[in-house]
Amino acid sequence: MVIDFTDQNFADYAAQGKPMVIDFNAEWCGPCRRMAPVIEALAQKYDGQIIVGQCNVDDNDDLASKFGIRNIPAIYFLKGTEIVDKIIGAVPGTQVEEKAAALL
Repeated sequence: MVIDFTDQNFADYAAQGKPMVIDFNAEWCGPCRRMAPVIEALAQKYDGQIIVGQCNVDDNDDLASKFGIRNIPAIYFLKGTEIVDKIIGAVPGTQVEEKAAALL
């Protein structure tokens, strides 16, 4: 299941200590919509191992600012609260999968 990360709930998910994949996006963003099925597949594949979610930057200014989001889609890969990798822009799903697998 894809989590909806918000300014209010991010700390709760981060406190779980699991690796996280956050897809920063917006509804109006075409490349973001193209990445949505990739994120959905990732959430299903790594259910229980990696917290996979999305964050609408239009609705969550604090979280977008915390991570310095300037361009979307931006997919961040975290261990705890530490950014270990990121992808900016729409890319093939295999590239996202490789980076997610490296979190384990």
